[in-house]
Amino acid sequence: MLPATKAVPKEMLPVAGKPLIQYAVEEAAASGIETVILVIRDHMSLIESHFSADQALESLLYERDLIALGDLVRALPKIAELQFIRQKRPLGLAHAVSCARPLVGNEAFAVLLPDVIMVSREPVIGQLICTHQETGGSVVAVREVELQDVKRFGIVQVGGTATGEARRWVRVTRLVEKPTPDDAPSRLGIFGRYLLEPPIWDAIARTGPDANGEVQLTDALNLLCQQQSLFGLCFEGEHYDAGDPFGYLQANLEIALQDPRMREPLHRYILDLQVHTEVSRGSSSPSLPPTSKCSR
Repeated sequence: MLPATKAVPKEMLPVAGKPLIQYAVEEAAASGIETVILVIRDHMSLIESHFSADQALESLLYERDLIALGDLVRALPKIAELQFIRQKRPLGLAHAVSCARPLVGNEAFAVLLPDVIMVSREPVIGQLICTHQETGGSVVAVREVELQDVKRFGIVQVGGTATGEARRWVRVTRLVEKPTPDDAPSRLGIFGRYLLEPPIWDAIARTGPDANGEVQLTDALNLLCQQQSLFGLCFEGEHYDAGDPFGYLQANLEIALQDPRMREPLHRYILDLQVHTEVSRGSSSPSLPPTSKCSR
């Protein structure tokens, strides 16, 4: 996502008028989670500023009779109880999770990656919590991906499937981080949502760094599932990989189309753009001889 993320944390990139990190915090709160721990880098004070009270801005908005915007800004610090902890160096997702251990304590907890936006009637973390209450053990959100895309995900090996309370879950027996299509044990990828029990701490401690010097959560989960129950929930809802340039653009368009304020004008614009593109493609170019062909 460079150069956009050179100075601005990726988590603060806006999608349909709201930063990525806010979608994650709101999903956690909507799932009944009261305390959200944000693991941030030292220079990422923008995240703290976004969720902090700003009485001067609130007063200005109310003075200008922008009541809805004032209420929106005032509500940000109240979404959940926020705690911040710093990861001094980017040493991998498992290392980032372990930074929060002093605040988490010895209880089950959820992990949300903010560059994955979930849109669903029931929050995906809430779906994981319900599955955890039914199955016990740790639970990760999984979904089938195209064969050529397995190299972009942590992929799970399935040891059995079951359905309970209208939810389909699988027992995970092995995980592979970003395998080649030939080495992938399945096409079920992990999608940035985890419900983890305390044994994960020991698994992280026993996980060595990869070739890039990072400790991967997928590798820690691979150790965990050898000794503890680990399940994959085939979650319901839409997902957007907003950490990828195309996925980020897709998230902006599709989520904006769900906003009543933007739906109609944006829909008209897309239709007009489509017509304009089709007309442009159909026009002949005098600079090309009649026998020339353009490949796409």
